[in-house]
Amino acid sequence: MKKNKSRRSFIKKAALGTAAFGGAPYIIASKGNKEILLKREYLLQEHTANDNINLALIGSGIQGIYDTSTALKVAGVKLVAVCDLYSGRLARAKELWGNDLFTTRDYREILSRKDVDAVIVATPDHWHKKITIDALNAGKAVYCEKPMIQKFEEGAQIIEAQKRSKAICQIGSQGMSSLGNEKAKQLYEDGAIGDMVLLDMYNDRYSSEGAWQYPIPADANPQTVDFDTFLGNAPKHAFDTTRFFRWRNYKDYGTGVAGDLFVHAFSTLHYILDSKGPNRALSTGGLRYWNDGRDVPDVTLTFYDYSKTDTHAAFNASFRVNFIAGSGDGGGFRLIGTEGAMEVGQNSVTLIRSKLGKIPSNYSMIAYTEAEQ
Repeated sequence: MKKNKSRRSFIKKAALGTAAFGGAPYIIASKGNKEILLKREYLLQEHTANDNINLALIGSGIQGIYDTSTALKVAGVKLVAVCDLYSGRLARAKELWGNDLFTTRDYREILSRKDVDAVIVATPDHWHKKITIDALNAGKAVYCEKPMIQKFEEGAQIIEAQKRSKAICQIGSQGMSSLGNEKAKQLYEDGAIGDMVLLDMYNDRYSSEGAWQYPIPADANPQTVDFDTFLGNAPKHAFDTTRFFRWRNYKDYGTGVAGDLFVHAFSTLHYILDSKGPNRALSTGGLRYWNDGRDVPDVTLTFYDYSKTDTHAAFNASFRVNFIAGSGDGGGFRLIGTEGAMEVGQNSVTLIRSKLGKIPSNYSMIAYTEAEQ
């Protein structure tokens, strides 16, 4: 494979200072990562008035608030409008970002504003395609939360809209711009773990919020929640605050464990390996604990086969998500190769270098005569 280098080459390069090892479990950011940090720091420098970006948020729930708060840390970015279907979130937006903020339940009012340059789309999954395409057609730059779409066939429509409008469109996935990913990619391409063999990803959650059991506001009622608009093209349903505030638990609006959590693993894995994806999958799981009316599994195990390419050997991937973890919260993302393994985190990479021994041990040699030993 063209990007994979020998173990000897990697160790030599590491000794020259490209990566620091020693006894510490974490690899210190190399010169390459420092350059990345400098680029990020540039975003925080002073900008002129002409560089200002007027931002609007569509979907002011949990992730929408986190995304917007992060965007506002960049100099020159100003939030001018917020849309949500629950009036309590609109009130919360003004608490967070000022009473002069324009708020609405109709996202089309935001797209019609000439002072809006870019929008964050942080709605339930089944609204991603519609709002993203409408925003692109309105000439707005778009940052849409993952997953990009709810149904596979919707993806091509967003791509076509972006090409036609030529507006910027980015699909967000936590961790993609992390130093952990950057360093892991560099190490992999330097041959740190040899040929890829296995990806082991697990996410164990032992909390109601981790299982999408989000709190429902006491004032949620047909007057404060626009439930009919929330349904959109989904099947009609009587007013239900559980479906509105815990939409991830339903196939009508979300994408289950795969769309919420597997997407992070795929994004990271494919970035590090420069891979296009697996060629076969096998999945199982079910509802084992959260029998609260949801129709998506709370335990999911999925296995993927990846064929050999120019950038990686053939390997397998194992994804496991468990919302009933008896041992508490925990997660891991480990790439295992022929000459080592990497545990990849947001801002760190733990590298374990090893080479499988082929010499028989005492365990098996006990059955042989002393002469054969």
